[in-house]
Amino acid sequence: MSMKVVEAERAVGAVPDKAVIAVSGFNLLVAPEYLLLKLFERYKETGHPKGIFLEVNPIPTAPNRVLDRILGELYREEDQEFLAGMLVTYPGWSPYIQRLIEENRVEGYTWSIGTASWFFREVARGIPGVLTRVGLGTFLDPREDGGYLNELARKRKRCLIERVEIGGEEYLFYRAPKPNVAFIRGSTADEIGNVTTEREGAFTEILNMAQAAKAEPDKGIVVAQVERVARYPSLKPQDVKVPGPLVDYVVVSPPEYHKQSANVTYDPRISGEVIPPMDSGSVPKMELGSKKVIARRILLEMVGLVKRLNRPVLVNLGIGIPDRVAGVAMEEGISEWVFTTVESGPFGGIALGGPDFGASIGPFAIISQPDQFANYEGGVIDAASLGFMQVDERGNVNPSLLPGRLPGPGGFPVISYGSPRMFFAGHFTAGRKELKVANGKLEIVRDGNIKKFVKRVYKVVYNAPLGLKRGQEVVYITERAVFRLTERGLVLEEHAPGIDIEKDVLAHMEFEPIMSPKLREMDERLFREEPMGLKDEL
Repeated sequence: MSMKVVEAERAVGAVPDKAVIAVSGFNLLVAPEYLLLKLFERYKETGHPKGIFLEVNPIPTAPNRVLDRILGELYREEDQEFLAGMLVTYPGWSPYIQRLIEENRVEGYTWSIGTASWFFREVARGIPGVLTRVGLGTFLDPREDGGYLNELARKRKRCLIERVEIGGEEYLFYRAPKPNVAFIRGSTADEIGNVTTEREGAFTEILNMAQAAKAEPDKGIVVAQVERVARYPSLKPQDVKVPGPLVDYVVVSPPEYHKQSANVTYDPRISGEVIPPMDSGSVPKMELGSKKVIARRILLEMVGLVKRLNRPVLVNLGIGIPDRVAGVAMEEGISEWVFTTVESGPFGGIALGGPDFGASIGPFAIISQPDQFANYEGGVIDAASLGFMQVDERGNVNPSLLPGRLPGPGGFPVISYGSPRMFFAGHFTAGRKELKVANGKLEIVRDGNIKKFVKRVYKVVYNAPLGLKRGQEVVYITERAVFRLTERGLVLEEHAPGIDIEKDVLAHMEFEPIMSPKLREMDERLFREEPMGLKDEL
């Protein structure tokens, strides 16, 4: 009965050369670090497996964690034969995979997190890829970069994005090799391999990865990393996320390779085993500064939407300043009016940031990652707020891509495509700056020397003209200015109290926005210590 529970060495020994390995992991959430470590140790001892291709979504690591350290060793090994390439939706947490890709030493491909999530589900049902409109008119479009991150990928074309036409409408078709190995992670497995995730902060697409590996042709193997083993049949059927017949090997991991997230070993509030009280006193108050001003201004858009729709709203908050909006809503006591979601699957709670992004403190529900992205791509959500690095005169957005920098698109392409309302948010300039917020005003002591509102973005990740064509409402929110997207271009609608529009806004833009005839100051409550009193408005 317990033949599936084996030592890691036996499980990774079944991985063949040139394997295509799907690996779960939203940063460290459900990342099977122990399996990756043991696989690499086997390679160092035996020279096998070699030539593997990884399909990760977004990436199962955090800075200086197992996969990042493996990639560091590979980078220092001139003639490494372990890794042939990678389909990765967010390589940002590993500088070494970025270097390997930039130096053309391994194939590098990228898609959106949502598209990759759907890929495993589609392959599992015998479809060779994903058909979607996400990516049209952006750097993912085959008429642009086509998801290739380097020349080696462009030459080998292991993963492809193709333009197709159906009923006179354009679509993109995303294809990649079917995995023949899946490394997944759960909390508990029983003797026949049933896997549950009760102590995890998400379960992403572990079922779909297992199904994809097991699908025809080339039925493969599935290895599950867990914390503990239970007797069969003691697990509750509704708790099982991956049924035992889909799992070939179960490996029990040491605790140090089974962290809940990058900086959290285990917190029952993240996995929903304990639901904490959620009120203004249950989370640390966010210090008043430019980031809080932006987060508050995002929240004002959402409060306005609640008033228009006369009901609570469902939103997505991206990494960076937008992920602070949930805390501000908590301070204002209006969390029951603004239901937040995180890409990895949680609903509600307070989203963690940085390498812990993907986890939430106190979610009221956690669903699968493909199902979460269906909420985004299909416009089930009411609005989303995502960060920006560059905005151009047409309203196109580049969130993170620059020459020599490959953090990847993450969930941005799907969310910005599908959400009916987009609130892009970030500081007005980049670089070293000193901004003071007090007494209802903004003071710019020293401004950043890098312009973010540019004539043309380096890479288009959100296509504004196509968004307008689909009827999206789009607002660009900064600490000193708020713009709205129109058919004529960006319209400056608001400016911060205490600033000079010419000197502090227009002089730091590479194009001239349209001045609204109703140009007004931003709400001074954004710039004061005390709560804005939004609960009274609702």
